[in-house]
Amino acid sequence: MIHVVHHPAYVAPAPARSTYRWGKNGLIRDLLREGGGALTWHTPDPMPVRWLEATHDSEYVAEVLEARVPPSKTRRIGFPITPEVATRAAAVPGGTWLAAHLALEHGFAANTAGGSHHALHDTGAGYCIFNDLAVAATRLIEERTVARILIVDVDVHQGDGTAALTAGHPQIATYSIHADKNFPARKARSTLDVPLADGIGDDDYCATLETTLSPLLDGFAPDLILYQAGVDPFADDRLGRLSLSLAGLERRERLVARLVSDRGIPLASTVGGGYGDDALEIAHRHVAAIMTLGDALSYRSALV
Repeated sequence: MIHVVHHPAYVAPAPARSTYRWGKNGLIRDLLREGGGALTWHTPDPMPVRWLEATHDSEYVAEVLEARVPPSKTRRIGFPITPEVATRAAAVPGGTWLAAHLALEHGFAANTAGGSHHALHDTGAGYCIFNDLAVAATRLIEERTVARILIVDVDVHQGDGTAALTAGHPQIATYSIHADKNFPARKARSTLDVPLADGIGDDDYCATLETTLSPLLDGFAPDLILYQAGVDPFADDRLGRLSLSLAGLERRERLVARLVSDRGIPLASTVGGGYGDDALEIAHRHVAAIMTLGDALSYRSALV
């Protein structure tokens, strides 16, 4: 059984002048439903304002929730904040937080949105409004749900916002494996950054992932992993610079599943990046990540 978190607000109408693929989250939901897998669906509550403000500037939180984000921040985000987008922005961190709780109970859970790793303290950036990873991690720690959280980010772009928002927090560690020459131009400092050269393929990518992530898992010993499962390292992704095949993406998820399950660490996934003209094709990549992780972790959990 795979536990999946989805909120109707994830499927928001596309704002004017937006190049972001707004239908992606609805397609992910539909493909999961049509796939015939053993899924249990959960609807999150919006993240309470006080927890958004525990990570983000209170004025920025108000600007978003009241749909009055100034043009300078709108440009950094990449689209206007309409009332519908504001509702979605509050729902997504709630979904990641709920997926974390479900993962702690069942070993694995997936949020059908999230992974907004570029959002910073007082602004969004790179199609990200609130940083659901940092918000959820901060709340989970402060509520004493867990003692240590590791955020593992395999998106092709560095998780700069997540690194900046959690920097210096002794109970939250960040790992980012990404294309070195890709966005953002100015990188933040994660607990462990693994910058990759353009064009790296399946074998080198997976070998590097295992040799760098394994020591961090052992040294930090997290109670929970929040996993930004971006599918943009795919060779044909419009905003990627790496060369993973579809089989390589599946291999990546099986590798991560093995590393965490061997250590008994629960994992909650978010979708992260995936870009191109065919939203359905991108949604298929995200669904494959969710199902690969769920199938691998459920199988191993059954053996314990």
